[in-house]
Amino acid sequence: MKKIANSVLAVILGGGAGSRLFPLTVSRSKPAVPIAGKYRLVDIPISNCINSNINRMFVLTQFNSASLNKHIKNTYHFSAFSTGFVDILAAEQTPDNPGWFQGTADAVRQSLRHITNLDFDYILILSGDQLYQMDFSEMLQNHKDKNADISIATIPVNDKDAPEFGILKTDARNSITSFIEKPSKELLPEWVSDTGSDMQRTGRNYLASMGIYIFNKQVLYKLLNESYPSATDFGKEIIPESIENYNVASFQYDGYWTDIGNIYSFFEANLALTEEIPLFNLFDNEKTVYTRARMLPPAKISGTTLEKTIIAEGSIIHASRIEESVVGIRSRIGLGSTIVKTYIMGNDYYETMEEMQNNVNKGLPKIGIGDRCYIKDAIIDKNCRIGNDVRINGGNHLSNTDHPLYTVKDGIVVVKKNAVLPDGFVI
Repeated sequence: MKKIANSVLAVILGGGAGSRLFPLTVSRSKPAVPIAGKYRLVDIPISNCINSNINRMFVLTQFNSASLNKHIKNTYHFSAFSTGFVDILAAEQTPDNPGWFQGTADAVRQSLRHITNLDFDYILILSGDQLYQMDFSEMLQNHKDKNADISIATIPVNDKDAPEFGILKTDARNSITSFIEKPSKELLPEWVSDTGSDMQRTGRNYLASMGIYIFNKQVLYKLLNESYPSATDFGKEIIPESIENYNVASFQYDGYWTDIGNIYSFFEANLALTEEIPLFNLFDNEKTVYTRARMLPPAKISGTTLEKTIIAEGSIIHASRIEESVVGIRSRIGLGSTIVKTYIMGNDYYETMEEMQNNVNKGLPKIGIGDRCYIKDAIIDKNCRIGNDVRINGGNHLSNTDHPLYTVKDGIVVVKKNAVLPDGFVI
């Protein structure tokens, strides 16, 4: 009997242009967006796979893939005595297909020619923009126990969130009997499921697809190449069409899971990590989140009051107060500054004292955040230069806007990568 490492191949979908995460996706793909101060979004599905003893992974991407390629190349190295790998499969023009990926199913279909030479029984398909900790071996065992052709990981949601997801219904054996993509509010009463008493008490009465699938190898090949050769999307086409002809099982997951689909959800997911007992646990011995190992010094903090704050290594902080915030690698925050409910992504390098002085002589702020600043409800992207006495006060009083230096979405101010905010700048 094959071990799970030899029977399963994981395919991680890099997503499209990531327009809902603009401006964080201007120069990087969605899976490469920094999260929690020191990780990238793609580290989450890869870490879940490694922790589930699945070590053969392909990451499919086509937009702004340079930084993602670099991160994966510098991070994921398996032993020479292992068959493990994490490989990038970028969209490519070929004589028989000159187009880019047209959707999730099309991306997997176009990549099959690179996958078919490997020995495996099941394909695990994952999204590159979700935050969760799941043991996929439990999902695979459920798939085998149910003798399923396809399994879908599902999560109970409430009536507010249900219209944003594919919603499904199951029978007594947890086989999926019907599926609807993003139902309107009026249709929801018809889609109530028995999600368990704990979930029902919190109003989570609908089973939503998490966009995590297990396919039997031959079933996937037949669906993509023979049954629906022009279908482009799993959620909208392949899954609904498969329910009548195949045994499609539900694997209900009751843990923490969030879809990083837009700026608001990204912001909330990061700040939630600062809670006393966060729902996503970075401090779990058995569910390690892996990322690039950097040779950085410990953080240095002087005279700062800290409240519910995560600070990554290599930071130099002289701020007056930081609360409910995530401070990323190599961050620098000046004297007397106050940071509230903010995600600072940090910096890719340190300036030398000589470079700092030369920049000051040119009227250019040091990299990082200057003195006496006040920043609230904001995301500060990588390598920003924020001068002294800068005031950024996000909130619902601000209208959505896109400025050359920053973007406002849902009251959250996103200072763009490499932006320079001069002394006294106010948002």
